[in-house]
Amino acid sequence: MGEIFAVYRKEMRAYLVSPIPYIVTALFAGGMAWRFFFDPDKAFFVYDKAEMYRGFFFELEYFLIILVPVIAMGQWSNESNGGTIETLVTLPVRTSSLVAGKFLAGLTLILVCLLATGVIPVTVSNMGDLDWGPVHGGYFGAFLFCAALLALGIWVSSLTRYQIVSFVLTLFAGLVLVGMYDLANETGPLAPILEQLSLSSHYQAMGRGVIDLRDVLYFVSFAAFFLYLNVQTIENRRYR
Repeated sequence: MGEIFAVYRKEMRAYLVSPIPYIVTALFAGGMAWRFFFDPDKAFFVYDKAEMYRGFFFELEYFLIILVPVIAMGQWSNESNGGTIETLVTLPVRTSSLVAGKFLAGLTLILVCLLATGVIPVTVSNMGDLDWGPVHGGYFGAFLFCAALLALGIWVSSLTRYQIVSFVLTLFAGLVLVGMYDLANETGPLAPILEQLSLSSHYQAMGRGVIDLRDVLYFVSFAAFFLYLNVQTIENRRYR
């Protein structure tokens, strides 16, 4: 745990001295607030009902598909581009600790972004009788959704030295994994498989306030698989 914390602290220090995380957090929270309260097509005031699934959690996953690749794209790409990855892989630190520290730091930044949107449900609750069950479930699902996509994004970042390539590939993967849910409604025999593989189907159930252990296990298994791939990719660099 000491090794993981050391890597985590290094990554968080880099976040804190850079203006980019603050800008990303402000844009994310501001964009979600505008989309929820003022967007002409999905504005909260149009429905005149104190609920958040349609206007907030349904839209949130599309914001997260952009947010997570932005955070993940530089995790290893920056190290490769700056030539520091060679130093990292020669340190007496386990590769799993390097991967875990970077993953937890990225997840912390995502959690801050999600918490920054907390003013939205608080505002809604002051306007009407808000059911907090779906809100808690939606945020929990969003957190797991981000953890899964972040694990994939960090792995992709370890495959290239170019941040923009990492961003585009992770964004594309996220769109595919979410789009499978809509495609399942138009596909015959493959529909159940596509639905089970989609990040969206597992996330949206939680957005309605339904916490199913199978959904949690899906996200955890998804994240664990790509973190394992990340470890293997970095291990290969050690022994080249």
